[in-house]
Amino acid sequence: MQLQQPSLWTQSWYGLLVVGGLMLAVGQMKGLLRSPWWLYGAIGLLAFASTGWRAAASVDNRLSGALEGQELLVRGTVAGLPQWQADGARFQLEVERATWRGQVVQVPTLVALSWRNGNGNGNGNGNGNGNGNGGAGAIASNGAARNRDTTLAAGRACASCVSPGERWEFPVRLRQPHGNRNPFGFDLELWMWQQGVGANGQVLVRPEDAAVTRLAAAPWYRIDLAMDGVRLQVRERLLAYVAPAQKDRADAGERQRVAGVLAALVMGDQAAIERQDWDIFRRTGVAHLMSISGLHVTMFAWLAGGLVGWAWRRSARRGWPLCLWLPAPLAGLWGGVLFALLYAWFSGWGVPAQRTVCMLLVVAVLRGGGRQWPWHAIWAMAALAVTLLDPWALLQPGFWLSFVAVAMLFITGEAQQAPAAGWRGRVWQTVRAFLHQQWVVVLALTPLAMLMFGQFSIAGIAANMLAVPLVTLLVTPLALLGVLLPPLWLLAADLLQLMNAILEWMAGWPWAMHGAALAPLWAGMAGLGGGILLAARLPFSWRWQGLLWLAPVLLWQSVRPASGEFELLMLDIGQGSSVLVRTAGHSLLYDTGARHSERSDAGQRILVPLLAALDERLDRLVLSHADNDHAGGAPAVLQARPQARVMGSLPPAHPLHASPGVTTCQAGQQWEWEGVRFEVLHPAAGAAITEANTNASSCVLRISNGRRSALLAGDIEVEQELRLAQILPASRLQSDVLLAAHHGSDTSTSLEWLQAVQPRWTLIQHGYRNSYGHPHASVLQRLMAQGTTIVQTDQCGAGWWRSSSNQIVCEREQHRRYWQHDVPLPAVRQQAPQGGTGNT
Repeated sequence: MQLQQPSLWTQSWYGLLVVGGLMLAVGQMKGLLRSPWWLYGAIGLLAFASTGWRAAASVDNRLSGALEGQELLVRGTVAGLPQWQADGARFQLEVERATWRGQVVQVPTLVALSWRNGNGNGNGNGNGNGNGNGGAGAIASNGAARNRDTTLAAGRACASCVSPGERWEFPVRLRQPHGNRNPFGFDLELWMWQQGVGANGQVLVRPEDAAVTRLAAAPWYRIDLAMDGVRLQVRERLLAYVAPAQKDRADAGERQRVAGVLAALVMGDQAAIERQDWDIFRRTGVAHLMSISGLHVTMFAWLAGGLVGWAWRRSARRGWPLCLWLPAPLAGLWGGVLFALLYAWFSGWGVPAQRTVCMLLVVAVLRGGGRQWPWHAIWAMAALAVTLLDPWALLQPGFWLSFVAVAMLFITGEAQQAPAAGWRGRVWQTVRAFLHQQWVVVLALTPLAMLMFGQFSIAGIAANMLAVPLVTLLVTPLALLGVLLPPLWLLAADLLQLMNAILEWMAGWPWAMHGAALAPLWAGMAGLGGGILLAARLPFSWRWQGLLWLAPVLLWQSVRPASGEFELLMLDIGQGSSVLVRTAGHSLLYDTGARHSERSDAGQRILVPLLAALDERLDRLVLSHADNDHAGGAPAVLQARPQARVMGSLPPAHPLHASPGVTTCQAGQQWEWEGVRFEVLHPAAGAAITEANTNASSCVLRISNGRRSALLAGDIEVEQELRLAQILPASRLQSDVLLAAHHGSDTSTSLEWLQAVQPRWTLIQHGYRNSYGHPHASVLQRLMAQGTTIVQTDQCGAGWWRSSSNQIVCEREQHRRYWQHDVPLPAVRQQAPQGGTGNT
């Protein structure tokens, strides 16, 4: 309940709840309150209050708005596991001291920074979506920093590749935590909140500044930093050993990919896995194995416990009768728990590892005290411990997937059987138990996967039967032993390479993945009940009814507009543009946002998950023009929705022309879907489209059902706006919704254009604190003077507009939570003139 709060109360209110909870608990224990429900109420109050108290403290640790965008000089220690890349590094810095204009200022204790190689302009005003110009210049100047070249595994030099425990002082520019807010999308602000990161930004280093200083290393007693340093060294050794500068290998690219997977299995560095591999793992349902899972931790604890017990029993031969002090079984048990804790810490302390360590610890405590608790008590104690450590883990899909899978294995566990006679019988008994476990896990996680992701892998049933024993029994142990014997890494890599080839073949099956729209909570819970019925030891007449319970979550369909109506979803895409248009039976995507790097683009990160969550087939993809911030995500969208017809204003040499059925936008093109008319207004038929006039050639699309209309203007400029206003009658331009051209640049959205369109709503898609200054103050003033309501993605997040209501619903407002960034209005918006309609 506390995690659902839109805003936090003051700490005094949470303090009062703590007092109330303690009074209830004391009254129940003293017999004044006899019902156990009073104790449950006390626990609930204490949980709510303690979480709120911690949240209030975290809010105080976020960057002040007054320091956002200012150039600060910070001193701090590198923490965590830095990500080294060819163009620089990304890392977390524990700030010791920060100054602004010579004055000491308060900044968050932990900030996330990027430090780029090469010369940068130092403005640091990137929007966090890969479109800012700024960043970090070359490290030059100070003698302590000069010639600091670190060699990456691929043989590249990285001047800014810092290591854990190093202390630095350099100029930075920070901003408050801000991420894209889209339906069903990843919540970056929540992730930063959970990590304790109160700001992110860039290191600003100019050759003439002489402002970079490397200080003495962190003190010896920071064992957490020492562990991070060991993790980094192991990762780089592994990457260099498995995938050296392999110029002579035909499979060099594949070796780099499997090296990244091994790094994820050994030290939990999931960022090392290539996006292509993640797509294959998700499609085949084995993604849970490619991180430090509970199964891996349990197997490690079992092996470590066995070795400790073996050594403990033989200690008397060395003259150390340790068994007289502690029995060997208990020594092995506690040794296994200790080594499991070290492994979980070394691997990054993820939720599955936390859950497993907590369960092992509870079992060890109970056995050490001679007690035997039922499985559900141990399971609940582990869940309680994880929640106490991190209450916001309840918002992670991994928490529910982990605990539900374990509970299902206990609930549906087969009855105890005597060991089979003969080795063939024992092998068959083991195989049968394994197949039963895989069947139970599939039934347990399918409804949850549909509820959380809108899809599950059909191929995963077969893929897991291959991957689970291979990864758990061979690849992961070999990868861990490779820390001591590096040649074992090569054997693990060969096994992974073979497995990846099989998984890639399975991922290519047309029916490998089943998708449907994200269902409501009640459907997911019903599906989970259906999975329990199917897997439980019950008569078949009961079990088959589980299929009926599974049906809603497997076949759910999203609510679509009525016939003759349509809706727009303005996506929060960063510094770019993308709008989803839905009618009763069709959907159209206008632009796809930017491609930021080889690993990341808006199509893959935002659009593909959204289309899957809504179960959109996508009939047409319209690209207003070829600029990266409008068409960069198109390849990822088309890979996921290959049936979509493509039209746009693309130069003849554009790579997308190689796709079948691509047509060019021309004025006069029109079509109708369920009573909704789509019409292209620009560019003129036969107009030349070149690399030099991409903005001027933008495809302008008008959508209308006769009562309501919307106008999507791409990046056209004032000249094209004036021409359209002159040649077209007012009835073909006037629209309820206008997508402002060029993200609110002062080269567009002229007064004449606004007078011709007369929009009630003006949508502006742009990145938060983008380096281009969008939207321009003059544009905002013109819009307010015309009385239109301005909706900006940095303040609204994604915005739904429906023709049936002619209203806009903002994602940030509809699902507001206290960890979200509350974007302040620009000064020009705070002084609305008389007659202005304000903002949404």
